[in-house]
Amino acid sequence: MQLIEVTTKAVGEEFITFPVPLYKNDLNYIRPLDDDIRKVFDTERNKFFKHGSAVRWILKDISGKIIGRVAAFINESKAYTFEQPTGGMGFFECVNDKKAAFLLFDKCKEWLKERKMEAMDGPVNFGERNAWWGMLIDGFTEPTYQINYNLPYYKELFDAYGFQVYFYQYSYGLGMNEPRPKKFYEKSEKLMEDKDFSFCHLDMKRVDKFAEDFRYIYNKAFSGRAGVKELSKEQATKLMQSMKPVIVEDLFWFGYHKEEPIAIFFMLPELNKYFKYVNGKMDLFGKLKFAYHRWKGTCRKVFGFVFGVIPDFQGKGVEGSIVIAANYIVQPQLRWDDIELTWIADFNPKMMKVAENLGARIIKTHATYRKLFDETKEFKRAKLEE
Repeated sequence: MQLIEVTTKAVGEEFITFPVPLYKNDLNYIRPLDDDIRKVFDTERNKFFKHGSAVRWILKDISGKIIGRVAAFINESKAYTFEQPTGGMGFFECVNDKKAAFLLFDKCKEWLKERKMEAMDGPVNFGERNAWWGMLIDGFTEPTYQINYNLPYYKELFDAYGFQVYFYQYSYGLGMNEPRPKKFYEKSEKLMEDKDFSFCHLDMKRVDKFAEDFRYIYNKAFSGRAGVKELSKEQATKLMQSMKPVIVEDLFWFGYHKEEPIAIFFMLPELNKYFKYVNGKMDLFGKLKFAYHRWKGTCRKVFGFVFGVIPDFQGKGVEGSIVIAANYIVQPQLRWDDIELTWIADFNPKMMKVAENLGARIIKTHATYRKLFDETKEFKRAKLEE
């Protein structure tokens, strides 16, 4: 077997296309957009290269056939926040061969150790946690956009190599038109009688105003948690503008108290329901297919990708009220059948409880693994958030 580092465009394309034949008999597989993968390893387009580095390899057998791929990376701003300096590995794909898989794992370990790392997490992203993070271990259905999907035997390969679960990631789902628990309505109605509270959905004609409200809530609710950095005004506006082609205004909800932004609940049409028809390519034909299926209403599922309440208003009924406010508008349309919420880590029991109180159930489980290079050291799970 031969490991080849990705240093040319041609090898880079082999890295991207290798999984296609690997999943040819898997009806649930949806090919990621090629450019989404390219972007991760593009030094100009991935901001993580400003404080990190990454490398990729493909693995070929004696006949020259590709049988595996993997990437390793270091996020310098995060690596040293752990007891053992920790790098990452991801974008792992491999035939069901322990020798081949271990060769790929060993190469990542070697590269990371040379750069003073003492552990590696995987399979993870060289970027934010909202994309390409964790291994699917239960719930092998069609993946949502930029959420990892893998073959079931990958778990056996990781376990055999000595990876251990650092934390589990739970994706919750529920029917869009199912009634919410009675206590949600009771608590919501009581809070909404208070004229100091209000809820509304996005109006793209005032996108700058809502982008600033989003930034305010995001920074108060999420920044400082697990290495999450504050959003700047420019970043928030750019993010909202970038989503403009797929935003449905009445799926983006904001909560206020005396005009202060306090809560967000953002949903998008589940984009993979469109992208499954473009075979990874958003060229002219891909864009036409995307536009056709969007016009046709092919997608009947939404993805809840941001849900947050600023600390001063958590546990006071705002979480349920913003969901119920959205229900009053969205449910009568009968446009959507299902909603999947972005994954919640098991170190965040508070948010797990919110999802469960909403009536959601776990439909997929991913796991973030960690491998300590010095196996004599004590392995510790991710700390619970308070």
